[in-house]
Amino acid sequence: MRPATHGLRYDRRVSRDDGELDLDRIPDVRDGLTRVERVVLWQLHEAQRERPGRGVPTAMLYGRVVEHVDLSVDELQRVLQRLTGRGL
Repeated sequence: MRPATHGLRYDRRVSRDDGELDLDRIPDVRDGLTRVERVVLWQLHEAQRERPGRGVPTAMLYGRVVEHVDLSVDELQRVLQRLTGRGL
């Protein structure tokens, strides 16, 4: 019998002999997006629907994204740069 995990958060990191593997940052084989990138795109879409015709401030997007994944402001900036194709 499998244990019930209803409503429980679980750690998406897997310990290995050579270090820790973070499953949120491994690209999916279907489209190459990581879970972090997928959450950023999802929350950006939701914020754009709530603010038609207006841009979404990065601070607002960050606040929404960190409710779902653990990342720093710098990491969000790198994800946004990668998704838009605009590197520094």
